[in-house]
Amino acid sequence: MEDSTGKHEYFMRQALAEARKAAEKDEVPIGAVIVYENHIIARAHNQREMLNDPTAHAEMIAITQAAAHLQNWRLTGTTIYVTLEPCAMCAGALVQSRIDTLVYGTPDKKAGACASVINLVQEPRFNHRLNVLSNVLADECKHILQKFFLENCRTK
Repeated sequence: MEDSTGKHEYFMRQALAEARKAAEKDEVPIGAVIVYENHIIARAHNQREMLNDPTAHAEMIAITQAAAHLQNWRLTGTTIYVTLEPCAMCAGALVQSRIDTLVYGTPDKKAGACASVINLVQEPRFNHRLNVLSNVLADECKHILQKFFLENCRTK
């Protein structure tokens, strides 16, 4: 993990592992990890179906875990890696939690709130803005989602 590209790919692969866990549970395969001082302090995947909770997105669960780990709601000094561009709910939570950096895999042209549809995480009128790096392992992140939806469309 010497160069930043290698580091980002390593942590995105960890988020992809979480996305695969979601797919195994018939959840939309989105995964997230939060990193602090080069260590993963939170890992999560979508659990909306299992918990019957519309807020149980990977990012939201990871934020809760990271806050518990740091014993602070302010997650300054952290980076979140997510396989899909966060939605408006998750983007808002990223801003509110003061995460420093967002790294995501594939854009979400329908609901992405970090560039694709709207950009909440860099809104200049907010008191906190995130650094954003997109398209890290984008093809792999996109493929796991496409495969999931193709398989689920055939079975339903």
